[in-house]
Amino acid sequence: MQHLRTIHEDIYGVDRWSKGLITVLDNGEVALCDPMHPGATPISLPEILKDLDQRGIAAPVVLRVKSFLEAEIRHINQGFADAIARLNYQAPYRGVFPIKVNQQAQVVERIVEFGKQYEFGLEAGSKPELVVALAHRLSREALIVCNGVKDSEFIRLAILSRKLGFNTVIVLESPKEAETVIEVARELGEDPLLGVRVKLTQKIGGKWQESSGDRSAFGMNTDQLLRVVDRLRDEGLLHCLQLQHSHLGSQVPDVIDVRRAVAEACRYFVALTGEGAPLTHLDLGGGLGVDYTGEKRATENSINYTVEEYCTNVVETVAYAMDEAGLKHPVLVTESGRALVATSSMLIFEALESTKYDAPDTPAPEEGDNHLVSDLAAVGGYLTPERVQECWNDASYYRDELRALFRRGFVDLRQMARAERIYLSLMARIKEVVAQLEDASDLSDDMRGIADVYHCNFSLFQSLPDVWAIDQLHPIVPLQMLNKTPDRQAILSDITCDSDGKIDRFILADGIFQSLPVHSLPEDAPYYFGVFFVGAYQETLGDLHNLFGDTNVVTIDLRPDGKFDLLHEQEGDSISEVMAAVEFDPQDCIAAFRKMVDEATSEGTVATSDRKTLIEAYRASINGYTYYERHSA
Repeated sequence: MQHLRTIHEDIYGVDRWSKGLITVLDNGEVALCDPMHPGATPISLPEILKDLDQRGIAAPVVLRVKSFLEAEIRHINQGFADAIARLNYQAPYRGVFPIKVNQQAQVVERIVEFGKQYEFGLEAGSKPELVVALAHRLSREALIVCNGVKDSEFIRLAILSRKLGFNTVIVLESPKEAETVIEVARELGEDPLLGVRVKLTQKIGGKWQESSGDRSAFGMNTDQLLRVVDRLRDEGLLHCLQLQHSHLGSQVPDVIDVRRAVAEACRYFVALTGEGAPLTHLDLGGGLGVDYTGEKRATENSINYTVEEYCTNVVETVAYAMDEAGLKHPVLVTESGRALVATSSMLIFEALESTKYDAPDTPAPEEGDNHLVSDLAAVGGYLTPERVQECWNDASYYRDELRALFRRGFVDLRQMARAERIYLSLMARIKEVVAQLEDASDLSDDMRGIADVYHCNFSLFQSLPDVWAIDQLHPIVPLQMLNKTPDRQAILSDITCDSDGKIDRFILADGIFQSLPVHSLPEDAPYYFGVFFVGAYQETLGDLHNLFGDTNVVTIDLRPDGKFDLLHEQEGDSISEVMAAVEFDPQDCIAAFRKMVDEATSEGTVATSDRKTLIEAYRASINGYTYYERHSA
């Protein structure tokens, strides 16, 4: 048998997907590595959680790491800088962060802070996001790119903001929007800084392929584009048109699609310049993907290129097209949100208990039992690696037949309980046999049905909405005991009372599987899971299903000595806060409950001495955390 290198690599594939940000210590604990200081001591995540718990910050918690975010900003900007220098490109790169990807103040503020040295800007896709962007002191050359549907108030604010030195670009999405911009600019007597969004015909692959091509929601076709150019010329505003925006797509898995889409965008840029538009900036939108699985292949949750390859393909393609057309190289703009923030956050939660689909002992059939009970028990007598599939089939058949007899009243409850116990004990033995097989692929789907369910303290709908809605994969790993071989297989269930609140697809070293190797839950210590790369979209798309609110959120800074500094804490929603979000007044609810208690006290159904206890219990709950809380006795 081949000697296993390490459990965390051979089972969970940590080294494959972690980008060097996550490692496992000799004691089996998952640890964080500082990408800004590669020689620094990794910091144990369970130790971080213990420290936070002592400070009164309990899981579930979203943990943001300052240096992870800083490293990605540096990575993208350095990637373009290196490609520009190597290919002798004659214009700079000016990236912008799409606020919609993560609208949390701590995230946006740190992007602005770290991005200043790179003249990094912001993308606003709505009026509220523009308001957020204008509350930050950006560097002199940084852009604010305004996308999305814009009313006159949005446009007025964007134009007026230029008086404060903001480079606020209004990207025209349609001929109608162009008319509104012309009207507001005429009213203000100010020239706007304009862009135009071109709808590319090149479709990309992957999960979001419908966001590209002819059927994409935003942008103009060639006919609309020329109508807008002619209107701007007629109004004496064509000189304001300085940026072309062309969205490549989202989470583009194949770098060839990137190159083809960029080439088409360049063709429009050259043609628009020929129409007299004095374009200086080429905005290629989003598309830079994240390799969630570590596969390094063009799949929905992976990509077949690096950041460096992406930058090189963009710069090289634009340079070639402009040189061929005899045009100056435009300033390059991208709106890489997912790649910028995904790795910077992780969700951590505790397993509360487990439901096991096996049993350690086998009860003997009793006199008077249906013969199928004895037949079921006999399966264990011929359970060998060679006959494991046969045993699975037989056990399932006898169990199903007994269930049918029970439903028709021919088998009593105690017989059925014995049969179920025998079946579960067989499942335990079958799991042990399958674990020793080199290839158990034929049984993999069947084994999913007997995987344990680990009930965990989180809401899928609040914290991992993309996992539920679009089958997004995130790396998930137990945070402790990775120096010990896992002895169970499980799916993870949240604490919502919804059957969809579960995770049953996992990234492992050998591919995507329908259960996760885990350890039996320890009796004297918490057992935590970490869900990694959740910084993009997950923090803002969540809903209040079952009235579970935002979790606790902390931002930390890693120190070279193996410790950390707590930079920011945001307490998770209280029950009163989520009630208010769905139009319940917490004080009205307290008053209504108090009235019912007083009525029951007057009627004698509640003792006078219990009145205070009842009201205090209700008040304590309404001010409490929405998630499961461990209270000392």
